[in-house]
Amino acid sequence: MLIDIAPGVSIEERHIKERFIRSSGPGGQNVNKVATAVELRFDVDASELPEDVKARLRVVAGSRLGDDGVLVIDSRAYRTQLDNREAARERLIRLLQKAAIKPKRRRPTKPTASAREKRIQSKKRRSELKSLRRSRDAD
Repeated sequence: MLIDIAPGVSIEERHIKERFIRSSGPGGQNVNKVATAVELRFDVDASELPEDVKARLRVVAGSRLGDDGVLVIDSRAYRTQLDNREAARERLIRLLQKAAIKPKRRRPTKPTASAREKRIQSKKRRSELKSLRRSRDAD
C-alpha cells in the first residue's frame, strides 16, 4: 500500500517496520502489562524516494537516523497502541513532507544606489560623532 507524502513522492508501507514495547508514563498498572509504545523504523536507503529527497531527509532527521540508514521514531505519548502508532506515522509523514520541499535557490542581489549612499552617509555621521569625542590637545 502506498502512502502519499507530496506530489510525486510516496512511500510503500512495506518499508515501515513497527515494534511495540512497554511504555513509561501514564497508564497505571496497565503500563507494566501492555506494550503500548511504538518504535517505528523506516529504511531510507531501501525506499523508492528520489535521491534529492533522501539527502534532505538525512539532514532533517538528524540523530533519529542511524548509521545503517534506518530512521527511528519513538512514540509513547498515548495510552493505547493505536494512538501511538498513528502519532508515529504522522511524525514520519511530517518529516518526509519537510524533506520533500525543495529549497529555493538564493539569487544574489546588489544593493541599490540609494542604499549605498545611505550607508556611506551613516558612516560619515558616526565618524563625525566619534571625532567630536576626541580630546583636543592645547598647542
